[in-house]
Parts: sequence; structure tokens; C-alpha cells
Amino acid sequence: MNTEQVNQGCQLLPPAVDVPLPILMYHSVSDALAASTRALSVRPAVFAAQLRYLRRQGFTGLTFGELGQRRRTGQPLPARPIVLTFDDGYADLIEEALPILLEHGFPATVFVTTGWLLDAGQYAAGTAPGRMLSWEQLAELSAAGVEVAAHSHSHPQLDQISAARLRAELGGCKQLLEDRLGRPVCSLAYPYGYSSKRIRTVAREIGYLQAAVVANATASSTCDPFRVPRLTVRRSTSSATFARIANGKLIRLQYAPAHVLTAGWAVVRRTRSVLRTPPRELAYSATGLEGIQ
Repeated sequence: MNTEQVNQGCQLLPPAVDVPLPILMYHSVSDALAASTRALSVRPAVFAAQLRYLRRQGFTGLTFGELGQRRRTGQPLPARPIVLTFDDGYADLIEEALPILLEHGFPATVFVTTGWLLDAGQYAAGTAPGRMLSWEQLAELSAAGVEVAAHSHSHPQLDQISAARLRAELGGCKQLLEDRLGRPVCSLAYPYGYSSKRIRTVAREIGYLQAAVVANATASSTCDPFRVPRLTVRRSTSSATFARIANGKLIRLQYAPAHVLTAGWAVVRRTRSVLRTPPRELAYSATGLEGIQ
């Protein structure tokens, strides 16, 4: 399946008007305490309790792509919508999280870093932060109703790389997923949760229809579809805090330290972008991925 054929499934439609909603960002769901995922790894028992709470409170799950589609077409949202997303592509998504999602009737979106997949082969890129999904497992997740979306190819700081490499990271990831899974990939989450105007422009040009940042805020009906905010769920998130996050209460206070750190990190990135040496570029075009290694 070529890029042109796949992108026919991603047609732009008129905007919708809907209410704000929480989009939750998870990473790993595991009892293990790997150093790379410790802070962002939620225990399976806790994850199950969170979904039980959402079900009791009458929340209805949507995928990130379905949310974007509903807002473009004007289709109404359910009374209490919520979106569950998972970043990077950890193997415990299918081992631990999927059975819990299915038990409680919630869909989800996984944003995959394609160069980190277990069997990335010739397209492997960088050092994966933990045990990652395989292509076969991605296909199983897709068949189970999980939206498989893009999270770049090697998880770089996108505002620190050249224009050519930016296109390779976003376009190569999209094309690999579409070619292997045979489905349109219209959703993107930016690595590290931030973007710039240049990054968003390239994402649009490549064919994405919506993209997620972190921001730690609910998503309003008027937010930029390429800057859709999500809410971080951590290992330290208590049941009371989770309830406040899901209901959009005390979010600014809860995430105040993270907002301060994000602002400071933005200054560091801008400084680095002036001083840095350009990295080796990847070559990407709409017809091939020859430069990704």
C-alpha cells in the first residue's frame, strides 16, 4: 500500500464544535521499576482501578483519531468523553494494559516510536528505553481496536534537528506504520510533548490530521488540532488525584511544577539550537525510507 492510497483515508472535513475533555497520557503499565520508566510506569492493579473509576463515573472512551474525526465532522461527543493514550510502544501495553482495557470496554491510542520496535531490523534507531512492542504485536493491537499512531522514528527533540531529518522522522514513521499495518495513520504525538510552528507545518504537509502535545490541560473544542493537550498519569498519581485529573479539577495546581520545568527546558532548547552541530541527516521521500538506518 503506497502513501497516496493510505492517505485517502485521511480526508479533511469541516470543523466541529464540542466540549473540553481529558486526554490521559500513559507510558508503561507494569509492576517492574525500570530506571527509564519508573516515574511514568503505572502498576497494572492501579490502572485497573482507574478504569473502574472511569466506568463507574460514566466516562466513554474514544481514540485520539476518533476524537479528531468527530470534531472535524461535527459529530457530537458522548456526555463524558475521555481519551487514553500510551507513548513510545512498551511491550506491557499488550501484556498488561490491553486485557484491562478490554475488560472495562475502553479503546486506546498508542503513539509508536518505530525505530525502537523490538524487531525494527534495518530501521532500528537509537536505544530503546525498555522492552518494546514487535510489529506482530502492533498488528494484534490494531486488530483489537487500539489506534496505532506515530511518535517519530527515533524520538529526537524535533526542534533540534534539520528540516530534512524532521521530515524523515515524521514521514518515515508514518510510512512504516502504514505499510506494515495497511491502515491510515493520521495521528501524531510529538516526542517530549512539545512542538514549534515549523514542526506543526511539516506534520500537516506530511498528512497528519491531528497531533498531541503534553501541556497538562484538558482539550477544548477550539484548540489547535496540531496542539491537542494531554494530562500525564504517573506512578505517583493517587486515586484522589486521578479523579481530579479526569474531572478537570485542580489541574493547574496539580501540574504547576511540570509547567515551570517545561518553560525552563524551552529556554535550554532554544539556546542549544543556536550552538549545536547539525546531526547526520536521514533521507526520506514519499516513495522511500532509504536513509533511515
